[in-house]
Amino acid sequence: AQASLAPAAFFLCAQQAHGMMAADDRDERSGALQEAGRFSCREFLVRHIEDILRFYVPRVKDPAGGFHQNFYIDGRQFNQELKQIVSSARLVINFMLSGKLLNRPDLLELGKHGLDFLDAFHLVADGELYAFTLRDNKPDDMTQHAYGYAFVLAAHAAARLAGVTSSGEGLGRVFDLMERRFWLPDHCAYADSMSPDGVLDAYRGQNSNMHICEALILAHRATGEDRYIERAEILAETFVQRLAAKSGGFVWEHYTSNFDIDWDYNKNDRTNIYRPWGFQPGHQIEWTKNLLNICRHTRKDWMLQRARELFDRAFAIAWDDLHRGLVYGFGPDEQWCDADKYFWVQAESMASAALLYEATGDAKYKDRYEALWSYICAHWVDHEHGAWYCFKQTRDNRRCSDEKAISGAKCDYHPLVSCIEALNAFP
Repeated sequence: AQASLAPAAFFLCAQQAHGMMAADDRDERSGALQEAGRFSCREFLVRHIEDILRFYVPRVKDPAGGFHQNFYIDGRQFNQELKQIVSSARLVINFMLSGKLLNRPDLLELGKHGLDFLDAFHLVADGELYAFTLRDNKPDDMTQHAYGYAFVLAAHAAARLAGVTSSGEGLGRVFDLMERRFWLPDHCAYADSMSPDGVLDAYRGQNSNMHICEALILAHRATGEDRYIERAEILAETFVQRLAAKSGGFVWEHYTSNFDIDWDYNKNDRTNIYRPWGFQPGHQIEWTKNLLNICRHTRKDWMLQRARELFDRAFAIAWDDLHRGLVYGFGPDEQWCDADKYFWVQAESMASAALLYEATGDAKYKDRYEALWSYICAHWVDHEHGAWYCFKQTRDNRRCSDEKAISGAKCDYHPLVSCIEALNAFP
């Protein structure tokens, strides 16, 4: 019954918040329901998490192992044979964290089903390598990507935090593999990718390091082990302080093997979902979130200052006054280089605005948070089927595809986890 009907309270909250409800309908609602219409109330955030789950829970489990990862807006599947490690791990995180929050054993069981699949199918015993992609549950692309390892680490952390696993053994195994394969102590950062026979690629990037930082924070929360938060702090210092100083205070995406800025990498591929050219406002703002979450454990004055700087500057450049929402990218001249809107940018920015409001009490961050939610509810939330519509939209908010979930790109991890983050600010 929980998955069969759209959560009425959530839909009413969303309607009220961006002006869809008629005046007489609003007048009929009680003060309690009007309170529920605030984006900063716990009920709204919990209802939205449940609304995301309403789409995935009835259809995502693959009895042969793991999760189906590719769905159209209405829930029909495509590319059924393909599974990618990022989605495999992110769905585990979704179910572990929401299961813990909502006290739902069925979600924790789904999470365990996915975690077992990561260890039994993505992890190839010979050489302890992770298959980046699987086809029909058989290894396909065996390139080793630190980006994928980041989410496997986070999946084990989420399982430990949710009480599904009783030790940090899985976490420790993944961390140790990352240490051996990708950690570059001379640069205080991780390499990006490695061939199956152990040769590191020369490319260096911030994206994988940012998500490793995020996973390490979760690992510390789950285990209390200092090595995880200490490494997260080192990564933050590397990218947000030392390397950002080379690029005008923003975090650039691409580097040479010696971590010199590579201004030209993917200059003709500005929409790449993992390695786009330009400054990514969404990534500046994700670093804001990481810095604020590190501050919960080891507060440094520079972290709050840089969190505010990154958010404020990125938001000022990327917010679209005409069509609302944040654009995808801008160049070193601070001119937009990709004006499309991507779902994850809006979700992560909503979470970071909430955490900045929690950390500073500055009302402007609550205003940003509410402006983002108003935009999200108007253009991204699928009130009929649940979850968010698609991966990206045009600048004027027209959907680019009817694909709702895509292997490696979208499984509504960003919206769901961002709601959980926002609950820290609005408990």
